[in-house]
Amino acid sequence: MEAMILAAGLGTRLRPLTDEIPKALVPVRGRPLLEHVMDRLVAAGATRLVVNTCHHSDQIAAWLKSHTPPGVEIALSHEPGGPWDTGGGFLAAAHLFREDGPIILHAVDVLSRIPLGTLLVEHGAARARLGDKVVATLAVQNRPAGRRLLFDDVGLMGWVSRDAGGREQAARRVREPRGAVRDVAFAGIHVAQPALLRLTERHGTFAIRELYLDVAERGYVIWPADVSAFEWLDVGTPERLREAQARG
Repeated sequence: MEAMILAAGLGTRLRPLTDEIPKALVPVRGRPLLEHVMDRLVAAGATRLVVNTCHHSDQIAAWLKSHTPPGVEIALSHEPGGPWDTGGGFLAAAHLFREDGPIILHAVDVLSRIPLGTLLVEHGAARARLGDKVVATLAVQNRPAGRRLLFDDVGLMGWVSRDAGGREQAARRVREPRGAVRDVAFAGIHVAQPALLRLTERHGTFAIRELYLDVAERGYVIWPADVSAFEWLDVGTPERLREAQARG
C-alpha cells in the first residue's frame, strides 16, 4: 500500500520554532511529528511513502535517510517556490505513485488514534456499495471548526467557512442537496483512488477540497467516514503543541 505524508507546510503559526526546522520535524515527546505519522502509516500497511517538502526540505531528506523503517520505500516530492497547498502538492506527486490501490493521505501535523485500517475498510465498503464513482473517503468529525464540509445522502456537495458568530464568510456548493445535509470538520486524513489524479485540469497551488468539489460536481462521490469517537489533535499552534506534549 502507498501513502502520502503532506509535510510541505511552512508552519507559520509555530514560529519562531519553525524558522530553524520544518514543521515535520517539530518534536512531540522526543520524536518529530513526521515519525509519529510515518509509524502509524507503516503499521496500517504502507510500504511506500511519498513525502512532499518545501521549507527546510534538506533537513527532512536527511532525517528520512537515517530513520526510514526497514522494507519501506520513500519518495520525496519537492515543491520549489511553494508550498503548493494540499491539492497542488498531491497533484505534483502523481508521477511518484506506483500502485492502483487506494492511497492514504495524512497531514504531518495531525496526531490521532483514528484507526487507519478502519478508514481503508470504510472506503472499500463505500466503493462496494456505490461503485467506482467513489474516488475518496474523508475522515470527518463533529467538532467546532470554522471551515466545514457539507455532505448529503450521496456524498460531498459543498464547503462553507463561518466566523466566530456563525456568519457565512465563504462557501462553495456544487449541487442541490439530496436528502439531509450535515456539516462536519475535516480531520486531515483521507483515502483516495489514484484515478482521482486523472480527473482534474487544475495545476499550481490549491486546496485539495477544491479538487474534491470539482469531481463531486461532475458526479463522482466523496464519502465521509465519521471518526468523532477517536482522539485527535492538530498540532498547528504553540498551544496545541503544548497540549500534545502533555497528552503523551
